[in-house]
Amino acid sequence: MGTSDPIRVILEKCTGCTLCVKSCPFGAIQMKDKKAVIDISKCTLCGACVDTCKFDAIVIETKTVSAKDLSQYKDVWVFCEQKKGAVQSISFELLGEGKKLAKKLGGKLCAVILGSGIESKAEELGRRGADKVYLVDSPNLKSYQDDPYTNVLIELVNEYKPEVLLCGATTIGRSLISRVAVKVDAGLTADCTGLDIDEKERLLLQTRPAFGGNIMATIITPNHRPQMATVRHKVMKEAEVNKSHKAELIRKTYPDGILRSRTALLDIVEEIEETINLAEADIIVSGGRGLAGPENFSLIKELAKVLGGAVGASRSAVDAGWIPYSHQVGQTGKTVCPKLYIACGISGQIQHLIGMQSSKVIVAVNKDPDAPIFKVATYGIVGDLFEAVPALTKEFRKILKM
Repeated sequence: MGTSDPIRVILEKCTGCTLCVKSCPFGAIQMKDKKAVIDISKCTLCGACVDTCKFDAIVIETKTVSAKDLSQYKDVWVFCEQKKGAVQSISFELLGEGKKLAKKLGGKLCAVILGSGIESKAEELGRRGADKVYLVDSPNLKSYQDDPYTNVLIELVNEYKPEVLLCGATTIGRSLISRVAVKVDAGLTADCTGLDIDEKERLLLQTRPAFGGNIMATIITPNHRPQMATVRHKVMKEAEVNKSHKAELIRKTYPDGILRSRTALLDIVEEIEETINLAEADIIVSGGRGLAGPENFSLIKELAKVLGGAVGASRSAVDAGWIPYSHQVGQTGKTVCPKLYIACGISGQIQHLIGMQSSKVIVAVNKDPDAPIFKVATYGIVGDLFEAVPALTKEFRKILKM
């Protein structure tokens, strides 16, 4: 450990009791010459060792960046997630919003993309408004893994010092950006639904639902950089394509030590669905507890298939094991914004409404006339879903000649 490390052992106080070694969930502490030694590359600063140590021999250092240091940070960065070489649509949404933020800050919009054989995607990101593209292309980065992606992004942040860093609130984004925030000693606001800039103070205004969605909280990070946020899918408009706009390409390479992972990726098993991707769908048919069992999701799937839409679900249906988590819509699932959202047997708790209330047209089917879902519905059907849904399927099939 160096003197600038965020966690350190006070050797004079360490008695070699090994309690910290046993408490560390990441195996980051070993004993050497009867003193605790922390491997900073494994440490996540969770604080378990600090709480366990009876002799106050381990301390986590906190620091505040001075105003002079803050001035070194510039530009708005967007981590552009890719899957099998295809840039994900959440990245285009963030580039669209990032352009507005960069304009208010008087900086440039920069895209960061990691992967293998993806240099051609830099041009695509330029057409979406990026002024600079930071590209790290390596076989070690072909598929997402926590260690190499985190290490590379930390290296980029420390070298180029972005003022704002945005990432999608996806499975990958949530895993990656929290690790980066800890390592660079920055604040992070998760699952934002709105972003803006306080131009006078140069602060990122990060708005997200709080207290179960009952209020909207706006969070700032005045003393640390970069200002970091993850943003929910489908809450912002995608950046438009400008074929004449080109980005400056900055290629970076890193040694094997940076790209090494402590885990081995053995295989990727993709879920095979008859319907289209939930996050990308223009039409979504969702089922909830009112379906009474997993076998009845066949009604939802059939209607979705007829409409060419995706299948969604409430948290209660997912928690009951009726359908995989990948279909969950709501605060702890996916945020969607389709042209048509049909909610079947879903009461409409606030956690679910947060994830779908921005839909253009909402149709609710529920036998309870007082169900909260009807308060946000464009059209409501009060009745038995086991009668209403098959009837809708039959009529849509007839109209669409399927």
